[in-house]
Amino acid sequence: MRRSFAISLCLVLSLFLFPWLHAAAPPEDAPPDSADSGDRGDKAPLLPPAGDARPQPGTDAGMVLRVKRGEGIEEMTMETYLRGVLRAEMPASFQQEALKAQAVAARTYILYKTAHGPIANHPEADACDDIHCCQAFKSEEDAAAGWGAMTLQYEEKVRSAVSETDGEAVLYQGAPALTVFHSSSAGETRDSLEVWASDVPYLKSVASPEGAGQVPNYNSQAGFTPEAFKTALLARYPDARLGGEPSNWFTNIQQEENGTVTSLQIGGVTVKGTELRSLLGLRSTAFTISFGEGQILFSTTGYGHGVGMSQYGANVMAEEGKGYREILTWYYTGTTVGPYPSG
Repeated sequence: MRRSFAISLCLVLSLFLFPWLHAAAPPEDAPPDSADSGDRGDKAPLLPPAGDARPQPGTDAGMVLRVKRGEGIEEMTMETYLRGVLRAEMPASFQQEALKAQAVAARTYILYKTAHGPIANHPEADACDDIHCCQAFKSEEDAAAGWGAMTLQYEEKVRSAVSETDGEAVLYQGAPALTVFHSSSAGETRDSLEVWASDVPYLKSVASPEGAGQVPNYNSQAGFTPEAFKTALLARYPDARLGGEPSNWFTNIQQEENGTVTSLQIGGVTVKGTELRSLLGLRSTAFTISFGEGQILFSTTGYGHGVGMSQYGANVMAEEGKGYREILTWYYTGTTVGPYPSG
């Protein structure tokens, strides 16, 4: 009798407890993961995790972003987004500490941008995959197509770089910094004031260790016929006087010690080095000009705007034994690396 009563009691309790136990089981991770660089670039606020007023430290998987890819908008976690950015923005063959530095820089960049949104180019999204606006993004499938036999190893490196820095950001006075980055420097990075006429206290010029031995196409040339150059320049500077020999067009060239051209006169018109680089699509503003075989030749060193972290410089520092936090605080002067939000 007692045994029969005990069995009946268990059956009754199970009817009530089973639905509760089922509902309390943790859901499967969602959403799943979705499907070398020069310059990088505002945004709507981050969507906070459900039931919380703001993102908390160490919660990449709980922070939801709206990312514009092509013509559509996808919702994905910060974790998924950063993996895609890392696949696209830095060679996965780089040292792990360099990849971790890139992961933190990419996370901080989007935190900064979303905090200063909305973005004029896409006010309906927090980020996009256009490098001229936000950061590049590459799906796992697209990356695998390029990685080939190294896919498993490289994907693991990317995932580890994101997970091992989960929730960390570059902070200046407790807030996310504008962590712009570029491919390689001509011996030193550049002060933001020189490039964008904006004095950002943590974007100062510092030495960067990469060189021709570590960077593909570190030194390169771009050639233009005099007519092609004249057409391009006059479209932007119609008052320039471009008669006679091309070698006489360029005067008063102002250069820094590392070869970076800050300004020059072309046909009597003053042009900033950054403006000429943009106009001609040069790899950097560290260039010299020569003439030969009916061409105007620009010989450049490095790749990118030169402000903030140099990706190849970060890789060399990692090869020398520097950790990702040391790399980041070197390139972003006066910052710290820690959880965001810091309080």
